[in-house]
Amino acid sequence: MKKLTPREIVAALDKYIISQNDAKRSVAIALRNRWRRRQVPEDLRDEIAPKNIILIGPTGVGKTEIARRLARLADSPFLKIEASKFTEVGYVGRDVESMVRDLTELAVSMVKSKEQEAVKAKARTIAEERMLDILLPPKKEPEPSEGTEGEETTLELVRKDAIEPPSTREKIRKMLRSGKLDNRYVDLEVAERNMPVVEIFSSVGLEEMDINIKDMFGSMFPKKTKKRKVKVPEAIEILTNEEAQRLVDMDKVVKEAITKVEETGIIFLDEIDKITGREGSHGPDVSREGVQRDLLPIVEGCTVATKYGMVKTDHILFIASGAFHVTKPSDLVPELQGRFPIRVELKSLGKEDFIRILTEPKNALRLQYEALLKTEDITLVFEDDAISAIAEIATEVNARTENIGARRLHTVMERLLDEILFDAPDVAAQKIVIDAKYVYDKLEGIKEDVDLSRYIL
Repeated sequence: MKKLTPREIVAALDKYIISQNDAKRSVAIALRNRWRRRQVPEDLRDEIAPKNIILIGPTGVGKTEIARRLARLADSPFLKIEASKFTEVGYVGRDVESMVRDLTELAVSMVKSKEQEAVKAKARTIAEERMLDILLPPKKEPEPSEGTEGEETTLELVRKDAIEPPSTREKIRKMLRSGKLDNRYVDLEVAERNMPVVEIFSSVGLEEMDINIKDMFGSMFPKKTKKRKVKVPEAIEILTNEEAQRLVDMDKVVKEAITKVEETGIIFLDEIDKITGREGSHGPDVSREGVQRDLLPIVEGCTVATKYGMVKTDHILFIASGAFHVTKPSDLVPELQGRFPIRVELKSLGKEDFIRILTEPKNALRLQYEALLKTEDITLVFEDDAISAIAEIATEVNARTENIGARRLHTVMERLLDEILFDAPDVAAQKIVIDAKYVYDKLEGIKEDVDLSRYIL
């Protein structure tokens, strides 16, 4: 984080997201402010609240992608959730606190994976020793007599060395490492946990219960093991994962994960405009203002009980988004408005933006299709005029039907390459060039038929 200036954050986002510079600047400043907050004196640090953001714009213009890429850039726990999933108490839906629990669960998984990766080399060494024990089991010795336990144990080790010379074990180790035993099967005992089924019927399910039922019952019932016959490489992988889990200190993982959530967590509240209407007093509108009031304490800063402990939400960054076609941010309840001080409008995408989306990003749609067909030994080449034609058709269809932004490119490209993708496994390796004529021949008829294009494009 220290190395990432706002300018560098914007440059990193530019690799994947076209246009929307105002939104990129806003999230870059918000991310940098997190680092700045950690540098200020401790007595003032807790007073600095994150500046939450509302991204306003139609679907498919990059709102979610900006938030997701920002989280990857900062290595932060990131959760995307639709605000419309939440309802006030009494209506079927999710409890608002569940998003903090889900974010904590994600953070624990992130930190645990990193810790396991850090100890993987050590875990593999232990797994290799266990595999050698399976391939070359030591000869069982008689039980030691009472009173001479220490002496017998030492004697057992001496006898084991005599029975199993180091050279034999080392020879098998070399064979194992060189892959000569890869096709051999071994019997492996793996843990099997048969959990009793517990069903609880309530409006919010298990989300309001502080005690985790699965963990509680999991510690009460003994672990069962079952034998599996697997090849040596798979067995080593299973044993490595088992040992990595044993080597990881879960108390440390949980502590670090909670800190990660509280200091760097990002929650993306999509479709916040769906809970903005306040004028309705019947039907689905009845719970909208209630949802906003339920969200308020979470965004404002409170403490949420999770199965890993208490998590404070004071410094979690909330990025909300919505199209706001029929409502506006000022329709939110005043308290919630105050918690989203930064508002950025994202512009609709046009033909030039689509051309750039198809060619510039590191994950450009054109590159994705070229890579997919490369697996079938087909070289797909898009001429410049073809890219322009695809962008033009996508723009026209968006204007005549529903504007779904850059997602329209997916439907157009899929329809354009339908035959090539279907026939690819059955044809010889070849080079296929897509030009403007091919694009118009393939799509012009569908584009002209408005009724048909509503269904197909």
